[in-house]
Amino acid sequence: MARHHGPVLVDTNVIIECWRVSAWKALCGGYGVETVGDCFVETQTGFQRRRPEEQIDSEELIKTLKAVNAVEDTHRAEAVIRDPTIAHLDDGERALWAHALSRPDAWVLCGPDKASLRIGIRLGLRDRLVSLERLLADVGFKPKSNLKNAYTQKWLEQTLAELAQLEGR
Repeated sequence: MARHHGPVLVDTNVIIECWRVSAWKALCGGYGVETVGDCFVETQTGFQRRRPEEQIDSEELIKTLKAVNAVEDTHRAEAVIRDPTIAHLDDGERALWAHALSRPDAWVLCGPDKASLRIGIRLGLRDRLVSLERLLADVGFKPKSNLKNAYTQKWLEQTLAELAQLEGR
């Protein structure tokens, strides 16, 4: 797969993992990284349960993201019509899919949630689902700390294959 040059949509978990392994600046330096307001809010909650390296500086996040997209209720409704299981995702992932599905451009989505990945498969968007490891490798960044398994290319490929089989695709 060639390096992606369009928007990279990320969920809360990807932002937290990037912060944990000091990869956020590399990711944003190599791509136009975007998220949605619900994911941004999620990065600012739960501080009491996060280690210091997982604390997200909101000002730095705003400065480095290409966009924090607002999601209209009509886009949320349209997304649920396309796949009713979108309604069962957590707030950030539901908003991220609603936003992604409303876009006409060539975005990719990075997020390790299996329910979210399953939606991508069902909607025929498997080729737009990318691992954090792949994105970082494509910009020439190797984290000093290992990424958690769910952010690796191997995990994504295995999980997509399993989920595709479950979906009969």
